[in-house]
Amino acid sequence: MLSPTTTVGPVRLFVPDLDRSRAFYEDVLGFALLKSEGDTLLLGVKDGTPLLELVERPTSIRPGRRSPGLFHFAVLFPSRAALGQELSHLIESGWRLSGAGDHLVSEALYLDDPDGNGIELYADRPRETWKFVNGRVVMDTLSVDIDSLVAEGRTIETPWNGLPAGTIMGHVHLKVSDLAATEKFYTDLIGFDLMETMAQALFVAAGGYHHHLGLNTWMSAGSPPVPEGALGLDRITINVGDQSSFDEIVARLGTAGVAVTPIGNGVLIADPSQNRIKLQPKEAPTSALSFGVVEPNRQRLPGLDRDRVVQ
Repeated sequence: MLSPTTTVGPVRLFVPDLDRSRAFYEDVLGFALLKSEGDTLLLGVKDGTPLLELVERPTSIRPGRRSPGLFHFAVLFPSRAALGQELSHLIESGWRLSGAGDHLVSEALYLDDPDGNGIELYADRPRETWKFVNGRVVMDTLSVDIDSLVAEGRTIETPWNGLPAGTIMGHVHLKVSDLAATEKFYTDLIGFDLMETMAQALFVAAGGYHHHLGLNTWMSAGSPPVPEGALGLDRITINVGDQSSFDEIVARLGTAGVAVTPIGNGVLIADPSQNRIKLQPKEAPTSALSFGVVEPNRQRLPGLDRDRVVQ
């Protein structure tokens, strides 16, 4: 069984222009620079929480929209007010949102970075308000009350100063090529609980969370893996809650014939669509995020359109 304290950790992206990406994530979204080494930046929250690793890779290889890979990574804010303050800053910055969605368990804003990588910014509703039917969490995609969200953000007396303490990587949503094989991999081998399914998508989590991973074939059904050296997602991180749970997962993967490559104090694996995952015990230090390690690669809205929502 997967430890209930398991979480999602930093996401690693290959980008063509590190300076451009840094400017976007620092100035528009409020990420803080935690570490810089050569062609690699570690960004996150000023309290030291790592969220994103950017690696510069000048190349013309870009994955197609139908390729497996990143649908979006989702940054979880500590409160609705903090998300509202972030929204006001986005409006002031002039950066367009691609959508917004009230998912009952959370409220979310969607946008893309300069390279088209999908991003979700969201705040959870209190867990006691989440509804479950036959063990499955009830989610939907409704319109967000933008005015209310902005108004709540204005209740914060201090000016916007980047991502607030307590912000974390809440979940990651991936595009995959085979949903049945993907479900088996993440539930049977990794040990996540299946929390919800919908047309061509499923959501898995640990510890009763609504989802740590979203997985869909909306555009990518039957598509081959991304070419070696492509821009975009390199890997996601799963922080397993305890060492014994981590050891059990690695043993199951080995028995199933999944390639397991040591990296830092964890292992590097790939799901059936060749989306790469760094699996590590949750107590892994920030320094284990692979700086200096050479590894093999493997809808736009006009302003804040309240009628367009995205899961």
